[in-house]
Amino acid sequence: MKSPLEALQPLGRALMLPIAVLPVAGLLLRLGQPDLLNIPFMAAAGDAVFSNLGLLFAIGVAVGFARDNNGAAGLAGVVCYLISVEGAQALMTVPPEALKDFTGPAVDLASAAFKDKATGKLSVPIGIVSGLLAGAAYNRFHDFKLPDYLAFFGGRRFVPIVSGVGGLLIALIVGLGFPGLDHGFDALSRGIVASGEIGLFVYGVLNRLLIVTGLHHILNNIAWFVVGEYGGATGDLRRFFAGDPSAGAFMSGFFPVMMFGLPAACLAMYHSARPDRRKAVGGMLLSMSATAFLTGVTEPIEFTFMFLAPLLYALHAVLTGAAMVLMDVLGVKLGFGFSAGAIDYVLNFNKSTRPLMLIPIGLVYFAIYYGVFRFVITRFNLRTPGREAEDAPVAAVVLASGGRGEQFAAALGGAENLVTVDACTTRLRLVVADQARVDEAALKSLGSRGLVRPSANALQVVLGPIADQVAGEIRAAAAASGSAASSEPQEKPGPAAAGAPAALDRLAWLAAFGGAGNVRRLQAVAGRLRLEVADATAVREDALLDLGARAVVHLDGSVHVLLENADGVAAALA
Repeated sequence: MKSPLEALQPLGRALMLPIAVLPVAGLLLRLGQPDLLNIPFMAAAGDAVFSNLGLLFAIGVAVGFARDNNGAAGLAGVVCYLISVEGAQALMTVPPEALKDFTGPAVDLASAAFKDKATGKLSVPIGIVSGLLAGAAYNRFHDFKLPDYLAFFGGRRFVPIVSGVGGLLIALIVGLGFPGLDHGFDALSRGIVASGEIGLFVYGVLNRLLIVTGLHHILNNIAWFVVGEYGGATGDLRRFFAGDPSAGAFMSGFFPVMMFGLPAACLAMYHSARPDRRKAVGGMLLSMSATAFLTGVTEPIEFTFMFLAPLLYALHAVLTGAAMVLMDVLGVKLGFGFSAGAIDYVLNFNKSTRPLMLIPIGLVYFAIYYGVFRFVITRFNLRTPGREAEDAPVAAVVLASGGRGEQFAAALGGAENLVTVDACTTRLRLVVADQARVDEAALKSLGSRGLVRPSANALQVVLGPIADQVAGEIRAAAAASGSAASSEPQEKPGPAAAGAPAALDRLAWLAAFGGAGNVRRLQAVAGRLRLEVADATAVREDALLDLGARAVVHLDGSVHVLLENADGVAAALA
């Protein structure tokens, strides 16, 4: 049984895929506006992305949530979203007061405009739900078999059909329940806005604290895409780009922290390092601080002290909440398309309110972070970069030969230890069969800034902006090498390894799987057995371990059994 945190990991990861398109949309929208390059078609191109965020979330979340990120899930997300929106509009009742000033053909136009605005207000939530439903449908039905005369509609072609049925259900809920949903979202927005500085402070603190689990993306999506409304645009981020002068409260406070505070923390770590180590760590700290200042990507810095000094990280979270409050009290409204870095600050300078106030506030935050970090590091002798004990033996790390993907796969225990490989903006998000096989020293030598283990099998490796590229290289390396990607020496397989084991007890294996009737599908994948079963609780993990399994992992309704001779066992049980 997966822990709640492990169950939420795919959601946080899936939400990042559609958000990744926002930087180019914000860039086109701003550059095309009259106060910059004044190119109308460029501004219209950027606005097209913001106007269709619901559809983008339906596609991106579906692909991100699907087990192998297959495009069929994205198509299913589109089908579910379109059926949901159009079906909801057909079922929606327009209130009489919305039509009282219109007569003749204008009534139909006013009615259509009301419905478009209503569904547009809920487009992002509808898109997220559609994407989750389509992704779950793909995971469950991508290999679904139908009778021969209907076989054309089986497998992946069945996924959009199921998702379309789900879209009908969403349409019923939204179309018939719109007054209640509208009231609920308005109440949520008013409640968050009415919470004022307290709400902003809590948001800022939670945003940093949830980074360790990767669930801060869920919190951000509520603030940036749901809260508040201006001219049909919902959410702090969308309202900012739509020209709402009150928007930016949930973004402004990040700028002093990301552009000034955390780079100051890097400077404090550099000055606190031993003189003979400063040159060695200076390049790394400079790179991380420049990334934070320019782009607002800060996780590589935060993971250098998150676990080393939890109280220091808690203070960092409090300072982020305080920055949210301070910027709001001073009337500073800043926004971004990607994150709170200098690039977004300069790009959106003319759309911001009191943007120059960031400079003095940022300098104050620079001084606070530098002073606090320098004092805490030296006072409590924290082992930040460059302060490792002089007499600590440095273990030799032997990296696997080959490219970066092969080296990461080996450091993670080999291809057969990798159940799933994904990434978000700055970290690898993995599910591994055996955490003990992960080589932390090798990962650190490959550029890891820290590891997070949300559950027994979930693993996150903080790398910075290269995480998605590395994830793709690991998947390619694992697919090419199969079970041979293990970094541990393997005994030379005997004759039985080429096929079915000579002494395999078929009945014992089937009993461990919960009986032959419990097994829907069995296949060997990269050094492990992958089973789809009717009842996962019927699988006897102790019996599988007794039969030679190294580990058993439950994931998305399937069971993965790490095994020396997975191909031979699968062939014998087929």
